[in-house]
Amino acid sequence: GRADDQVKIRGFRVEPAEVQSAVGAYPGVVQSAVVVREDRPGDKRLVAYVVAGPGVRIDASAVRAHVAHRLPEYMVPSAVVILDALPLTPTGKLDRRALPAPDFGPREGGRPPRNAKEELLCGLFAEVLGLESVGIDDDFFDLGGHSLLVTRLISRIRPVLGVEMGIRDLFQAPTVARLGALVEQAHGARPPLRPAVRPERLPLSFAQRRLWFLGQMEEQTAAYNVPVTMRLRGALDTAALRSAVTDVTARHEVLRTVFQEWAGEPYQRILAPAEVDLPWLEAACTEEELPGALALAANQGFDLSARPPLRAHLFSLGQQDHVLSLVMHHIASDGWSLDPLVRDLATAYAARSSTGGAPDWQPLPVQYADYTLWQQDLLGSADDPQSLLS
Repeated sequence: GRADDQVKIRGFRVEPAEVQSAVGAYPGVVQSAVVVREDRPGDKRLVAYVVAGPGVRIDASAVRAHVAHRLPEYMVPSAVVILDALPLTPTGKLDRRALPAPDFGPREGGRPPRNAKEELLCGLFAEVLGLESVGIDDDFFDLGGHSLLVTRLISRIRPVLGVEMGIRDLFQAPTVARLGALVEQAHGARPPLRPAVRPERLPLSFAQRRLWFLGQMEEQTAAYNVPVTMRLRGALDTAALRSAVTDVTARHEVLRTVFQEWAGEPYQRILAPAEVDLPWLEAACTEEELPGALALAANQGFDLSARPPLRAHLFSLGQQDHVLSLVMHHIASDGWSLDPLVRDLATAYAARSSTGGAPDWQPLPVQYADYTLWQQDLLGSADDPQSLLS
């Protein structure tokens, strides 16, 4: 699709028109619209609005499940709002401002858990969604769930209940009552992810391998860049901020990894923290120049074979006003990883600006390279007919 028709939600490019087409294909829907809402600053969500045909009742969770069958998880709307009619402007166009905000909240008087498994699931729903309590008939997405929170919930179900659930299971069964029934039929959990012995040449994960191959066809393209922009108001210790970015790079191996070839096969080489020469650019600009400067920073490609997949740009708009842009390649970052990255950067900057030293944090229990080896052990090789991958 056209670039100006795309929006970015949690690091993924999305075309609302493509989502609207999938929503509109649900039986009984006669009109639909899909928009990006930001009812809370920084929290962009896809919301679908549908109008049913005469005498037709539409279930919002069924519409989401329908879309989940056809599109990737990150393109499934966080909410489906059923309307009597779409609001229109005097010229007959969709009146986006008149579209109601979805109501994310638990039902009053909902049924409590009926057994220990449902009680655990209710607790996990509430924990992931940041709510005090959840009833067994409350819909995960009606409560504010989205694709990243789905992933987080599934990862919590695995160790707590000892079963393996898929992301699409939650789209099909978004309430505790319905998910509990699926849990009864689920297979045992996969082996836990633990630190692994590293081979001389680390393979790429399947997602990284795909991005690496695309990069070979489109050298240093910016299509897979993931920019993160932070407005920093007040006095700024620039040296402490630069050291903090270096601290984060040292903490996360994937941010100091280069992707090279051996005998025609890609592998990842993790650089030692002392080897990393992180690109750090500083420039002054005005408020009017800022959008263009950010776009220019985000639209420069990466040479993944020679440089780590991260660079930093600091723009000064005044002594008390700065903008930090961290640009990463998607091979090392996705929507889910952005929040931990920003939290670690804040922790490191607080340490550097107060004591001048590195943050006193515990090492990460696992790194992305450990996940890569775990994934390969679990799925096997496409050449092995007995493997899960084949």
